[in-house]
Amino acid sequence: MGKEQIGFVGVGRMGANMARRLKDLDYPIAAVYDARPETAKELAAELGTEAATSLARVTQLSDVIITVVSDDAAMRSIYAASGDSLLQGAQGKLFINCATITPQVHVEVQDLVERRGGQSLEACMASSIPQARNGTLYMMVAGREAAFRRAEQLLKDLSASLRFIGAAGEAAKVKALVNMVMNINTAGLAEGLGLGEALGLDLTMLREVFSQTGANSRVLETDGTDMQNRDHETYFSAAHAAKDSGIAVELARRVDLSLPLAEATKQQYDKMVELGLGDIDKSGIAELTFKGRHAPQPR
Repeated sequence: MGKEQIGFVGVGRMGANMARRLKDLDYPIAAVYDARPETAKELAAELGTEAATSLARVTQLSDVIITVVSDDAAMRSIYAASGDSLLQGAQGKLFINCATITPQVHVEVQDLVERRGGQSLEACMASSIPQARNGTLYMMVAGREAAFRRAEQLLKDLSASLRFIGAAGEAAKVKALVNMVMNINTAGLAEGLGLGEALGLDLTMLREVFSQTGANSRVLETDGTDMQNRDHETYFSAAHAAKDSGIAVELARRVDLSLPLAEATKQQYDKMVELGLGDIDKSGIAELTFKGRHAPQPR
């Protein structure tokens, strides 16, 4: 039996590179769709596939549909109960949802899909653009075990590490905590480097010292140089950092926990969005601390 036909909904930086990775491995890419039609057309031309003009068309052409959308509202929109929707013709189809959204929405989507005779899986990604392109994502998966077994080989081809967490919504909870801690670490590093600059310290030296002491972190490796160089090319936007911190803060509120560090970090990313800096990389949070003359301008 040949490989199942794959459709993509949401082909921004992550979705497009996942599609390229699967194309390299000879998966048949049946269709791509994006809220920005030109983005879908460009990728479709590159991959030699169809730029679908409706969500229902993606479902029609595909056996497995991978979605990478921005937030809860976008997720609910593509799984709408009426109008153009991925749910049209969903019988027998497998939907793999990779967006960072609230856990409850993943539960809702699984229910909607199963009512139409399909399967749903959440596959949360804790990696960035190069890993999507190279098939080395860290993926946390949740949903029905049967859906996971059906998707397992495809997900292995996209990832370097694949972990099945449990029932629908559980992987999204873990992803929310991953991003919460990452965002706190990013803000802490930004303040450390900002204070170092204000004190007249050499930032290259300071980063090297951080890397050999308790100040070390994965964020230092991924964002430290960019903060120092004011290079905030977008891999993970400040707007997404604000949204993801908000998911964690809301989860904490529901279990009556106060998370002062997470709340303070969210306020910083919210401030970036208010200043028109939401589209730059999360490393741009350093600009709220640095006093240099070359702060990035709104895009």
